[in-house]
Amino acid sequence: MVLKLYGYTRSPPPPPTKLVTLVLYEKNVPFEYIEVDILKGEQRDPGFLSTQPYGQVPVMNDNGFVLYESRAIIRYIADKYADQGTSLAPKDLQKRALLDQAAWGEAFNFNHHASPKVASELLYKKFLGQETDLVKVEELKKSLSAKLDIYEQILSKQAYLIGDELTLADLQHIPFGTLLEQAQVNLTQERPNTARWFNEISSRASWQKVKDGLPARA
Repeated sequence: MVLKLYGYTRSPPPPPTKLVTLVLYEKNVPFEYIEVDILKGEQRDPGFLSTQPYGQVPVMNDNGFVLYESRAIIRYIADKYADQGTSLAPKDLQKRALLDQAAWGEAFNFNHHASPKVASELLYKKFLGQETDLVKVEELKKSLSAKLDIYEQILSKQAYLIGDELTLADLQHIPFGTLLEQAQVNLTQERPNTARWFNEISSRASWQKVKDGLPARA
């Protein structure tokens, strides 16, 4: 039975489903994509809530094993399909710990500022016809900029966040990083190493398949 992914990738583009799809392509895992139209409120359908009680996407169903939260899903995929596609989760204990460190760093030092804060103010509010709080945006951009200065330090010494190998932690930055670029928030200004890193990971063939969204069935 093919893996099923329930999610939403159309505009406004929630990054978590795109992140999972990106990793599925990196790992060469066949899957069935089933759209849950969040603009129509399909995530609040009782049938969907019986699977995902928070009413959020994405949700994975792997032959009866149901899992939600995008970071949990991509770790599961990387581990289950460790021997195919791109290696994204090291087996070495210390490298594994570095992956966890970088992945949690993305959650609290990047995503925490990028969304729902900067992206929400600059993109989602505009889509919903709401007024952007420009003062708040400047405060959030300043906080994010301080974190990105640390990224620059790390990436001045190594190719990727945990060293010289690409991992899930790097890929986790692509969907929201791309959204910030769309919102004209420059991640890489005066940060050449961060620019080199982000340009490389966001140019991957897997992201090119995902970035513009998926049809209702894929």
